[in-house]
Amino acid sequence: MGVYESPDFEVKTKSDSSPVTEADELADALISRGLARAFPEIHAVTEEQSETHGTSADIFFLVDPLDGTKEFVQRRGDFTVNIALIENGIPTRGVVYAPARKRLFYTDATGQSVEEDLATGGITPMKVSTPDETALVVVASKSHRDKATDDYIAGYRVGDFKSAGSSLKFCLVAAGEADLYPRLGRTMEWDTAAGQAVLMGAGGAVVRFDDHSPLVYGKSGYENPFFIASAPGVTLQKD
Repeated sequence: MGVYESPDFEVKTKSDSSPVTEADELADALISRGLARAFPEIHAVTEEQSETHGTSADIFFLVDPLDGTKEFVQRRGDFTVNIALIENGIPTRGVVYAPARKRLFYTDATGQSVEEDLATGGITPMKVSTPDETALVVVASKSHRDKATDDYIAGYRVGDFKSAGSSLKFCLVAAGEADLYPRLGRTMEWDTAAGQAVLMGAGGAVVRFDDHSPLVYGKSGYENPFFIASAPGVTLQKD
């Protein structure tokens, strides 16, 4: 947040043409040190450290120190810090923190997802909505909305749209503030794992777009297929 609130900061471009800032690098270093100290036996795969990529393990962390860098650069607030624990391909624990929005979501020791009030320390259990399929609430990306996504959404009866950046889209579904989040675009595992854990802990699911099988982790190259995140009760459309 110190970088975010500074009058000017440098934005660099990575080899995949995505932006990166000092905030990404500082947060990555801080999180990596903390995880190594607390869980020395568990390997951490982080977006910003290519040397952590490619290690095969049944249990590992996935870290995106700043998800939604475009939102960060444009100071729109919808960026998050994502940390997930992967066990045998499944994100079993997750933390999604949106510092500019002052919202913190995570799975507790029982696997239940909660939102913590950062001002009072109060904990609110999260539960997905019971969808009204005649008036679904759909959440879509601020930075990556395209015609293919709009064409897919057109197959549903939509009552309202919400727009959000980063992994906050998963959390809106988990909190019952939206019913459906389709993503027909490129994402990496560190973009989605923590949000998926939070959604699953609230009773929702994330499935592949092509065959509606569960979205799993530890894939070669860490790239995701297209996917759909939803509350149960939404009848998913075929492509």
